[in-house]
Amino acid sequence: MNYILIAGTIIVNLALLFYTIAFVIFYRMHKLSGKLLLFFSLGLVFDIAATCFMIAGSTNSPFTIHGFVGYSALLTMTIEVILIWRLYINYGLDVSLPTKVHRYTVFAYIWWILAYITGALLAALN
Repeated sequence: MNYILIAGTIIVNLALLFYTIAFVIFYRMHKLSGKLLLFFSLGLVFDIAATCFMIAGSTNSPFTIHGFVGYSALLTMTIEVILIWRLYINYGLDVSLPTKVHRYTVFAYIWWILAYITGALLAALN
């Protein structure tokens, strides 16, 4: 494995850590908080960086089934971060999260975890 892929692997694990911390905060509080914004945003930044490293370090085409699953997971988390930032801008902190945002957050996190697991399995099988 080359150094770019190793860096991408470390970075995607940090994205997993930040997304998971954010999801636990979200699931316990059901309210918008500064920590929730911080950890979801950090997760997204690290997710984007990891995706760039994985594309740069891979010898495969970026247009594979795993690539599309990963890109769609990145897109769902991007939408998630946009939704919570819009809530913050419009209503401030300590606002209860609407049911639709709550459902979308659960969906986005589960979809991202599935993409993470498929990537880990593919890497382990190679």
